[in-house]
Amino acid sequence: GLGFNIVGGTDQQYIANDSSIYVSRIKKDGAAYLDGRLQEGDKILAINGKDLKDLRHKDAVELFRNAGCHVSLKIQRRLQPQNGPVGHQGDGESGGLPLAAILVPGLALAATAVWILLRYRQRM
Repeated sequence: GLGFNIVGGTDQQYIANDSSIYVSRIKKDGAAYLDGRLQEGDKILAINGKDLKDLRHKDAVELFRNAGCHVSLKIQRRLQPQNGPVGHQGDGESGGLPLAAILVPGLALAATAVWILLRYRQRM
């Protein structure tokens, strides 16, 4: 297989009012684990160009089983880890800000604030 398990579908919603397909588990040493890009909690929007919207769970599983050797996934990264169902973004489109786009300016701002504080203390 592809080395991961999925949850969701129109008949087995993982998140209330959301019939999307999600990665529930990455199998250690499986194809997805060795590739390293897929993460638990990711929403899978399409496989090999086939949209997964409004599919029953078993139909989605069948698409994955018949995907072949070369598999292309369109995914939407989870926003934050949670203990229950994962957070997700609005309309199913992949996107949002990369983590670095948030962390780098935040760290720069924090470093600037520390520098200003140290300069201020030196003058006192």
